[in-house]
Parts: sequence; structure tokens; C-alpha cells
Amino acid sequence: MDELATEKQASSRYAEIQRDIESKIATGEWGPGTRIPPERELVELYNCSRMTVNKALSSLAASGMISRKRRSGSFVAPPRIEEPLMHIQDIHAEVLAIDRTYSFEITNRSIRKATDQLDARHVGVPIGTRLLTLEVMHYADNLPFTMETRQINLDAVPQVERLQFKDEPPGSWLLHNVPFTEGEHSIRAVSADAILAKRLQVVERTACISVARRTWLDGQLITFVRLIYPGDRHRFVVRFNSSTQPGVS
Repeated sequence: MDELATEKQASSRYAEIQRDIESKIATGEWGPGTRIPPERELVELYNCSRMTVNKALSSLAASGMISRKRRSGSFVAPPRIEEPLMHIQDIHAEVLAIDRTYSFEITNRSIRKATDQLDARHVGVPIGTRLLTLEVMHYADNLPFTMETRQINLDAVPQVERLQFKDEPPGSWLLHNVPFTEGEHSIRAVSADAILAKRLQVVERTACISVARRTWLDGQLITFVRLIYPGDRHRFVVRFNSSTQPGVS
């Protein structure tokens, strides 16, 4: 068999293995979090070389269907959730919409003042403004969905000072009770340090998505929130039409 024929056969074999694993995931035979058999077992199962198996797994990892963790193995990745960015998502409703059980935990609650110009500018309020600061972890089926750090302007929403948010997360309460006239999203990629990785239950240095959001009512800041999502569980989508960019084709 010549070199070209050998190469084609290997390529066909790895694609076949990839399709078989994809089928197991798509049918639910291997659900999210399932550990993929070790490479040595797949080599025996498919009667092929370890290089062919590795190529199939690498392709599946690149497509987001599995995640590969050093020294732990490969696992079926949770389905990526699309996050529209043209409006504010209710995280509670979002988790329920994908047929998962929602829960949340407020890990820190305090009241502080914007003490200096840099702090005040960062949040978007005058110096001396009292802020309710909340740290919240949102879960989908007990798996961290997103980590929230929120600051609420008590001059704009004084009633939240007495709320404990035992039954409803702060973001949902604000959406249901406080109108806004303007909002802003800012997105960047961050790498999970040891603390963030532990809280989100991901491997250290995992790529995460940080979304910072501010909302205003008639020019007064209501809330500034930062949400950090595990990058392999989410993707963000902006839908637009030609009217949003006049003159561009």
C-alpha cells in the first residue's frame, strides 16, 4: 500500500471513530459529564493506532463536544448555551428553558460607599454613593452556570437594602421590579486562576467569558454587574439586520 493510500485510510478511520463517538453523545448514550474511555481502550475497541484515536478526540474537543483534562481524561462537554446580547437575560428563566434545575447561592452581601474617583468612575456613580454589593453563584443541575458580582445603587433602588433575596436572585428581582432606559454590555476573555477555577469547577487556566453590564434609568445608574461564564459551556450571539448598519453591505 503506497503512502497516499495509507494516509487516506487513516483519515477515513479517524473520521469514522469521530462519527461513532458523536452518535453516542447525540443519542444520549454518553450524557454530559460522562468520561470517555481512555485512549488505550479506544485503540482496542476500534482496532486502530493511538495516533488515529488521538486525532479523533482532538477534533471532537475542537468542536466543543468533549473537553480534555490533563491527567483526568476526556469528558462529554455540557451543551453550549447561546446567550443573546441584545437584551438582558434572566438567568433563572434561561436555566429552566434548557430543562435544567436552577438554584443560586448568595456567597457575600455587604453595603459600601464609592470612596474615591477611580472606584466611582469604574462603577459609574458619584463619589459617596452607597452600594449594595452581592456575590452570587448560579447553578444548573448543581453545576456552576455563572458567577455574578453585582453592585446596586441604593440611591436609585433604596428598597433593595432590606431584601435578602432568599427566593429570587437579585438580577431576576431587578428585571421584574425596576425599569431601565439604557443598558451596556462589555465582553472580554479571562483565564481562570486557581480561585475562579475552584468556584466554577473547571480546570485552572480554562478560558472564561466575562460580561460586564450597566443599566441606567434616565441617566442614573441602577446596577453594575459582572458575570463570569465557563467558556466551554456558553457562546454569545448578537443578531442584527441591515438597518443597524446603514450603508454597510
